[in-house]
Amino acid sequence: MAAGNEDPRVRQLGEYIRLQRQMADLSLRGMAGLTKVSNAYLSQVERGLHQPSLRVLHAIAQALGIPADTLLVQAGFAPEAAREEAPAPPPTEEAIRTDPDLTPEERDALVQVYRSFVDRRTPPA
Repeated sequence: MAAGNEDPRVRQLGEYIRLQRQMADLSLRGMAGLTKVSNAYLSQVERGLHQPSLRVLHAIAQALGIPADTLLVQAGFAPEAAREEAPAPPPTEEAIRTDPDLTPEERDALVQVYRSFVDRRTPPA
């Protein structure tokens, strides 16, 4: 993407990815290792200079322990209907996902445990 053609959605996505990476206490080099994407390219994604492919988005989401759909919705790439239909995560789950003191693996484990308790209480539809 050329310097004069910046898309604010791409920049917003990059900022969101950087924030999530920092909250995960993950270096750019560490995320590059987890995603199998060069740290130079990830840096450009975080600065809004490149719009990542779907494969790269999925790899980033997996490395950060967040749903890939979250990245798409956060940056405004999901269709309007999908944004309206996507329920917000419960406050407890959101707190777990954004806790900077937890590793991505710990976040995933805690969310799974939390969901196992909540799902047992939810009556069948």
